[in-house]
Amino acid sequence: MTTAVNDSRIMRVVESALLEDIGIGDVTGTATIPNTQMAEGVLLCKDDGVVAGLEIAALVFTVCDPDSRFVPKVRDGDAVRVGQILATVHGAARSLLRGERTALNFLQRMSGIATATRRYVDAVTGTGARITDTRKTAPGLRILDKWAVRLGGGINHRFGLDDMVLIKDNHIAAAGTITTAVDRCRTYLAQHGLALGIEVETTTLDEVREALGCSGITRIMLDNYTPETMREAVRMINHRVEVEASGGITLATVRSFAETGVDVISVGALTHSVTALDISLELAPHAG
Repeated sequence: MTTAVNDSRIMRVVESALLEDIGIGDVTGTATIPNTQMAEGVLLCKDDGVVAGLEIAALVFTVCDPDSRFVPKVRDGDAVRVGQILATVHGAARSLLRGERTALNFLQRMSGIATATRRYVDAVTGTGARITDTRKTAPGLRILDKWAVRLGGGINHRFGLDDMVLIKDNHIAAAGTITTAVDRCRTYLAQHGLALGIEVETTTLDEVREALGCSGITRIMLDNYTPETMREAVRMINHRVEVEASGGITLATVRSFAETGVDVISVGALTHSVTALDISLELAPHAG
């Protein structure tokens, strides 16, 4: 398994999900299946897309039964098609059924995110713009949601509130001006010895001009601009800092924004409006 799946946060997520689903035990599985019954499960893809989360599915089955054997037939990040076998898993039938729903929930969600991300990445090919996520993730699943974005070819924005400064409209409203907010952030970072980037959200060209007058900024966000206004803002910024496009950008419009010359396009829909990839587990009992 990769270093990522060995992250202790992922194990906590998996254990919590299994506890939520199994409770004190699988009543149906225990009642209907002999303890000695072995089985093979086949993970079958029922949609075209990008697979993500095979390592998490394998971890789920391992937690349910350390003696189970998960055999991937493709790799996370691969394009897959309807009818394709993604993996097989061998073990005690009871254990496989205990892990089935949790493994599929993770695998289907992550694959849905990776698939959506790949579509956006493909849509901006050749423009130089990169697709990134936001913090609009399912509570408790951010580490998996953002991993799925990477597997789909995107990049990650900040993970949380502690790994970069992002001055948004409400911060500016509370501080009074962009300049005041930036100055306060620079002072705070210096006082605490923090080497973090500073991004400023803007909604008008006047705000872009003000942001450009502040020192220490590493990225300007252009939020809810039209492509025409965004193109003008990019010319004003002229490569002095990175430029991020944000706000209501869809698969149908993303290329028009990418062609304005921005460096990064953030898309909340990658993770907040996930369409799960249809994947099933088909079980075949056998003697051992």
